[in-house]
Amino acid sequence: MTLIAARRVIPATPGPAVLEPGYVVFAEGRVTDVGAGPPPGDPEVTLADGVLVPGLVDLQVNGYFGVDLADGDPDGWALVVRRLPETGTTALLPTYITAPVAELAAALRKARKIGPTVQKGARILGVHLEGPFLSPARAGAHRRDWIVPPSPAAVAELLAAGQDMLRLVTLAPEAAGALAAVAELVAAGVVVSVGHSDATAAQVAAAADHGARMVTHLFNAQRPLAHREPGVVGQALADERLTSGLIVDLHHVAAQVCGLAFRAAPGRIALVTDAAAPAGMPPGEYLLGGEPVTLPAGDGVPPVRADGTLAGSALRMDVAVANAVACGLSLPAAVAAATRIPADLIGRPDLGRLAPGAAADLVWLGPNLRIRATWVAGRLVYAADRELTGNFPIR
Repeated sequence: MTLIAARRVIPATPGPAVLEPGYVVFAEGRVTDVGAGPPPGDPEVTLADGVLVPGLVDLQVNGYFGVDLADGDPDGWALVVRRLPETGTTALLPTYITAPVAELAAALRKARKIGPTVQKGARILGVHLEGPFLSPARAGAHRRDWIVPPSPAAVAELLAAGQDMLRLVTLAPEAAGALAAVAELVAAGVVVSVGHSDATAAQVAAAADHGARMVTHLFNAQRPLAHREPGVVGQALADERLTSGLIVDLHHVAAQVCGLAFRAAPGRIALVTDAAAPAGMPPGEYLLGGEPVTLPAGDGVPPVRADGTLAGSALRMDVAVANAVACGLSLPAAVAAATRIPADLIGRPDLGRLAPGAAADLVWLGPNLRIRATWVAGRLVYAADRELTGNFPIR
């Protein structure tokens, strides 16, 4: 059993938003007790500042640390999984952008082999296919010549290849056959997200009627809000069935607009990075979906294609939380947007919260909300503080 006492704890569960002070007890990889006030015994470590929160959950990670996960080998995946806790991320969905259906199917089969072997670091929760069933009119950094409608044969091929590894699919609901595809994917246990879409609000609502529950990177690569046609953005903010991913790097979406989204859809925004291979790396040339991207100089500046199109991000999840707070979101709400809300969206109520029975995935954020330490399944996997490693050797 391990007992951690903290100046502040945000459990991201119903009840008090902040325990001040608070404590968390865990054993055998699971939380056994969470409470306010003095700890019930002598803690192994006391966190004198900052805040202890659940591990951060990122539903959109194309790559990181120079690795494009769609093309990555087991060593590349192991590197990303091992190092992502440095950013506070303890669980992720590797994300594959548009490619020919046969190539995506092959990548899914490869992921099914690699995923179970990568165990030291952040949890692999499945794969997010962002394409190929998108709108050519809203392709963004995706290759238009690889975008196809969701034919029954294509959907069946990807479901067969992905099996229990395919967890989330982004598609454009206005594409021919899309609503049938939404229903089929949902019936197979896959979460469907509206994205890279020129759909009207009515078409987005129809997708929700058929089981879609998410909107991918709100505001980016989708029909914008207008006062007579709400578009994807308007329906996403108004429809309580939909939770939107939001890239809060303050480059993809301006701070004022992020604040508007948080106020318009409280409890229905999930922070995502949409990180690409250049994230965590120096400026230079990298790959996204097999195609070149450039990471310019500048802190947090996103990578771009040759024509200047944004191509993923270089965002960290701890920075996303801090940016959300700077945009006016309360710290407990920002933590929930990076933990419980995305975990619940993909059907993982054991993640994204500090409660008895939940996974012992924890993050210690410093006063500036940057990562100080990360535990996954009760194991310390990252620590910036050398004194902490004396209590919990990194394993």
